[in-house]
This record gives sequence, C-alpha cells and structure tokens, in this order.
Amino acid sequence: MKLVILDRDGVINEDSDNYIRSVDEWIPIPGSIEAIARLSQAGYSIAVATNQSGIGRGYYDLAELTAMHDKMNHLINDHSGLINTIAFCPHTPEDGCDCRKPQPGLVRQIEANLNTSAEGAWFVGDTGKDIDVARATGCQPVLVKTGKGERTLAKASEDDLVGVKIVDSLADFADYLLNGADV
Repeated sequence: MKLVILDRDGVINEDSDNYIRSVDEWIPIPGSIEAIARLSQAGYSIAVATNQSGIGRGYYDLAELTAMHDKMNHLINDHSGLINTIAFCPHTPEDGCDCRKPQPGLVRQIEANLNTSAEGAWFVGDTGKDIDVARATGCQPVLVKTGKGERTLAKASEDDLVGVKIVDSLADFADYLLNGADV
C-alpha cells in the first residue's frame, strides 16, 4: 500500500496558536485540498494524524471536531479525493498518553485502521513532533513551511533535519511525489 500520513493543522488547514476551535475557523491552506485529491487519485492511501488537545483543554468538543473533519472530507470528496482514515489525540500533554505526537500511537492506529505497516510511508508535518514520530515509526519525514514549519526550520539544527524532505507546502509535496520522487 502506498501511504501518505498528514498532520492536519498547518499542513491541510491554516493553524492558530489559539487552536482551531470551530468549523468556521477550519480554513484550508490554498492548494491542500487539491493536493490530497491528486495523491488519492494517484493511488495513495491518505491518513491524517493530528493532536487535538483543544478537546482535553475544553476549547471545543468531539462534535465540533467531527464537524471540522466532515468539512475537510466533503471538500476533498468534491475534488474526487479521499482521506482513508483520521486518527486524533484528544489529550493534553499532561495526560501522558501514547497517542499524542511525538509518541507513536496515532501511527499505530492508522496501521490498524488500514491493516498495513507505515514503514516507509511519507509523513508530512510542520513541527519537530511530526519529524520525531515519523522517524520513530519508520516513516519518511517531510516538513512543510506552512503552519509552524518556518518556526520549526528556524529552531532546527542541521542534525535535526537530516533525512527530512523540506517543501513549501502540501501542494509542492504532491508535485514532488507525483513527478517522479524515488519512493
């Protein structure tokens, strides 16, 4: 199975340091919906792995998160694409769960949901936590400059970025992957 795992906030949709708290605040990054559709149409299974501690912090509830994901799925479906599975962590950092990135739990959920291994899959994110979970689970890390990506790059050492593919956006990653990347 050809698998691409995507972080959500900052990769697919605009991010906010105050959290994306409602379906109205969930705004796709230009080109991201079309990029997911193109990857899906090219035979990639698409998974989303997202920390959603706003639930644990009481900023929004599961129904609002579901509405955000419904909006995302409808937009992608409208472009003839598909997200195969979404795994999210509702916990705060203080909860000590195994699903909050950079822990591997979300990737393990994706593997179970899709009955596949994530070994070698692309993992696209905008933070060091995304890079860390990609490495911990045998995925190929990709850092987008959208969302917190530029901040992540500014803080990263050269060693932090060894083996990390750096692209401007999810749309640019799709172009890279669909135009002959060595996978």
